[in-house]
Amino acid sequence: MIVLGSGGHTAEMINLLAVLQMDRFNPRYYVAAATDNMSLQKARVLESSLRDKDEFVGTSHFMQIYRSREVGQSFITSIGTTLIALTHALWLMFRIRPQVILCNGPGTCIPLCMIAFLFKVFGITSSSIFYIESIARVKRLSLSGLLLYKLRMADQLFVQWPQLKKQYPRSNYVGRLM
Repeated sequence: MIVLGSGGHTAEMINLLAVLQMDRFNPRYYVAAATDNMSLQKARVLESSLRDKDEFVGTSHFMQIYRSREVGQSFITSIGTTLIALTHALWLMFRIRPQVILCNGPGTCIPLCMIAFLFKVFGITSSSIFYIESIARVKRLSLSGLLLYKLRMADQLFVQWPQLKKQYPRSNYVGRLM
């Protein structure tokens, strides 16, 4: 499962996916927020370019999930939308049961990662969560990264700046990926 986010998150994720051995990840489920009109389109372009190379790349699926919180939405009203997003994430996770969840910062990943973490705790299924913090995060983790780090939900949390590794010792410094 590949979680995409608006703007720069999707661009960074597409750049990362372009260097992965995509045939090792099959099937692939791309998930974006229901209000994000561009991310899944960019993922379709990536998948199309893979097929144009005549390599076996497997199958891909494109799905949308409710967004927990829109940009600028108040924290009070985001409680309701987060509950809706968690319910939708629960349905998606029961349906897909991914072995790997790859995300890089959009808030859309939090409900999915929470459900995956709870599934692991209760022995329902086990998904490995790999979180790559955005290259734009130089001094501190994003809210998504901080939640996954503090609550120990991510199996691996990668940062692209050495000072983040010093500040968050359980993270993995990998240098610039994007």
